Amino acid sequence: MEVNYNDIKVIGFDADDTLWVNETYFRDAELEFAKLLAQYETANKIDQELFKKEIENLPLYGYGVKGFVLSMVEMALEISNGNVSNSIIEKVLKIGKDMLNKPVELLEGVEEVLHALSQHYRLIVVTKGDLLDQERKLEKSGLLDYFHHIEVVSDKQEANYSKLLNHLDIKPSEFLMIGNSLKSDILPLVNIKAKAIHIPFHTTWIHEQVDDKETDNKTYKTVNSLLDILQLLNIERQQQQQLRTNKV
Repeated sequence: MEVNYNDIKVIGFDADDTLWVNETYFRDAELEFAKLLAQYETANKIDQELFKKEIENLPLYGYGVKGFVLSMVEMALEISNGNVSNSIIEKVLKIGKDMLNKPVELLEGVEEVLHALSQHYRLIVVTKGDLLDQERKLEKSGLLDYFHHIEVVSDKQEANYSKLLNHLDIKPSEFLMIGNSLKSDILPLVNIKAKAIHIPFHTTWIHEQVDDKETDNKTYKTVNSLLDILQLLNIERQQQQQLRTNKV
């Protein structure tokens, strides 16, 4: 089904794994954590139990590295029956600090796309996670000047988006969201009558995955990279029309 973007005035971007690499660091950390606790359980069991602990803790800690580290510490204590050494706990904390200190690795085409889109639309960031960590990454990214507004939310559900759009005086019909998560960045927007473009990342946290039934009869576009968005929104055509208008 064709999607008409002519009414779009504001474009929202997810941050992690849409503008820069993020989930890859969590996968690496999980592997490192499993090695630290190899004497107590298999890697697969440790991974499963850590995921359960993260989900259990989401209402308390929210999303982000800090909550992830606290879940690892709890899991280490539980899976070792309280016998885990101080040395291992220190190494778990170091995993978290290393994640927080990772350089911001922009995905392909990010700056080019933001520069082009900023000539035609108001751009905002809508991301979830730890406020301090997200602010740090945005600052390090060098992308702040492209955005009119930054919003770090505790979760990305329909109510969160509706509240934000209302606060910014944006009609859902005039809003387009771009992100890598069907669960967080796409389906909630479609459900409130906004537009959405899905850009899959090569790895997705299990908690963010959805089944086919959840996407049935939902209208949105999926593209391979951010660069594909320029063609989808006819940016080149608009630029040519603007040039012709300026000459008249």
